[in-house]
Amino acid sequence: MTIETGYRLADNSRQLRRLFDERVRGLGLTGPQARLLLSLERYPSENQAFYAERLEIEPITLTRIVDRLEDAGWVERQADPADRRARILHLTDKSRGIVARVRDGVEGLTEEMLEGFDPAERAAFAAMLERIAANLVAARQPQPEALHG
Repeated sequence: MTIETGYRLADNSRQLRRLFDERVRGLGLTGPQARLLLSLERYPSENQAFYAERLEIEPITLTRIVDRLEDAGWVERQADPADRRARILHLTDKSRGIVARVRDGVEGLTEEMLEGFDPAERAAFAAMLERIAANLVAARQPQPEALHG
């Protein structure tokens, strides 16, 4: 393996994000709005700071996104019982339809991305992605030599 592998992985990720953003525009959403709606479905009832970190955006940027989604009736904020300054985000009943459409779009995009892969290759690829994710999480942990250096 060379540096080319890392570059290719990052470039494919960039291309996938760009294609996702283009597709959700057809639903009247920006890419960050759609990613937030999917995150709210996958990780429900967390505070805004959690979603800002998941989406790798500044909290003020997330606040603006939530403002727009709340105005559209797709997201609601509720007080966080553990922290009176924080707000918990929830999908609304109205948002279920748009979230399903975004999810269907992601599934279609995934099918396009994996075109020509047989089921065994898809399973192996998914397993490799899980291992890569675990390796990246482990790499973020403090290393013992770094603590004493």
